[in-house]
Amino acid sequence: MKLFRFGQPDHEHPGVVLPTGQHIDVTHFGEDYDESFFASNGPERLAHWLTAHAHTCPDVSADERFGSCVKRPSKIVCVGLNYAKHAAETGAASPAEPILFFKSTTALVGSNDNVVIPKRSEKTDWEVELAIIIGKRASYVELDQATDYIAGYAVHNDYSERAWQLERGGQWVKGKSADTYAPLGPYLVTKDEVPNPNGLNLWLKINGEELQNSNTDDMIFNVPTLVSYISQFMTLLPGDVISTGTPAGVGMGLKPQRFLKPGDVVELGIEGLGEQKQTAVSYKE
Repeated sequence: MKLFRFGQPDHEHPGVVLPTGQHIDVTHFGEDYDESFFASNGPERLAHWLTAHAHTCPDVSADERFGSCVKRPSKIVCVGLNYAKHAAETGAASPAEPILFFKSTTALVGSNDNVVIPKRSEKTDWEVELAIIIGKRASYVELDQATDYIAGYAVHNDYSERAWQLERGGQWVKGKSADTYAPLGPYLVTKDEVPNPNGLNLWLKINGEELQNSNTDDMIFNVPTLVSYISQFMTLLPGDVISTGTPAGVGMGLKPQRFLKPGDVVELGIEGLGEQKQTAVSYKE
């Protein structure tokens, strides 16, 4: 299944894409795509509900706003320098273990919402990433069981303010967490539709110029490894997001470096998971 959420910010409704491509409103299922939904086998229950009710669900207009495909998760765990070519472009050695950092959940927005360049930001950068959505409580997960804990996958643009991330001291989180810095979606694609998450093409364009074009097979640490590894240090809750790193082609790695300015249009996508489009705008009080 492909799950999505639509409507105005903080008032989104759940939706489903049918095999025909039809987008339908499943508000009458009675649940949003949050922790309790995933913890109670929500995707399976929803699929069963659809067999009897899909024909009565209203269509969702193509003009509707898409929100984050997951309602506010407990955490967004990100992985740094997880593509070999990206590590090389930054001048960093490939990490011996996954580099982990958090991104504030208040950064979550819809896939086509504007990205707001924060107040006093001069180095807002882009990062197309594969996001893993956790399907059930995960703690000390064995590697060979890791995929059992995955609900599905989504597109994530891990926007970053590089000066705040790298030049202001402390941890990366303060360069990663500005409002609108985490567009997620448009869809959560359940894992049964993604047989090999480490074989997906992903790309990103700025104003029509392709700057990132790679495949998730360039990951240093693959999807099962990340789920298992992270669960050794913290409990992952249903609906939590793991953002798995970005390939080469970020603004920081270009020569000369290049960062977003108001009016820039960012387009990105991952094979089978959908596409995003954001326009950069200045922060306003």
